[in-house]
Amino acid sequence: MECLINNFLMNFHKITESNSNYDKLEKKSIKQLLEIINFEDQTVALSVKKEISKINKLINKVIQQLKIGGRLFYIGSGTSGRIGVVDASECPPTFGVNADLVIGVIAGGDKAIRKSIENAEDNINQGWNDLLKYKISSNDFVIGIAASGTTPYVLGALENCNKNKIPTGCITCNPGSPISLISKYPIEVVVGPEVITGSSRMKAGTAQKLILNMISSTAMIKIGRILGNKMVDMQLSNEKLVDRGTKMVMDSVGINRNEASRLLNKYKSVRNAIKNYKNEI
Repeated sequence: MECLINNFLMNFHKITESNSNYDKLEKKSIKQLLEIINFEDQTVALSVKKEISKINKLINKVIQQLKIGGRLFYIGSGTSGRIGVVDASECPPTFGVNADLVIGVIAGGDKAIRKSIENAEDNINQGWNDLLKYKISSNDFVIGIAASGTTPYVLGALENCNKNKIPTGCITCNPGSPISLISKYPIEVVVGPEVITGSSRMKAGTAQKLILNMISSTAMIKIGRILGNKMVDMQLSNEKLVDRGTKMVMDSVGINRNEASRLLNKYKSVRNAIKNYKNEI
């Protein structure tokens, strides 16, 4: 497989590494730079919009897997891996799910979240080995995140998932890349050249985060972790969230703050406080 990838890459054009539409950046004023970056960022959401139908197909499969007891994995390296880890880590406090329902896997391990690990992304076998640590199965769903679409760590993981009948998807910013060809549910969000040539932490990273927001939020809504528009299963881990939860209870059942606070303290979650309110009347 590694040889095939290398041969493919010889003629593969990476839009993410194309020369920037702007030059002599160091000579521009701070305001000019901000306006340029902001202008380019505005194009990202429109690029994501073009992929809605493909995102929809991927999310439908993710929800199907979650409903049979499976898990959602994000796997990537560098910026792409970090974005996956961030989105996964926000699911337990936001939706009250177990920490092992949505899992972010990054090349180089947890150390790579804060510091770049040299050559971690180049090992074509390590991604699959990292997934095996979680006893991954065909009930799960794995999304490879790679702006370039050529990261060996991710490609090897997805190829092995396919061999083991584990559903795969991807988020990339280069059309027709190896990761798109390997994935069963590819998402190709083409954002064009970066303001700083090749710096895919900019528009490409923003696009990836927008799509992950869609995937995790929609999946959590559809497996019942949102009531109306409220995070009724959020973890009440600090005073700010307790206050937010109290207001949710007040708004949902029409009671005063003291009563809402009492219910929340007794039942330990917004959902349970709302559910049990009627039983106490």
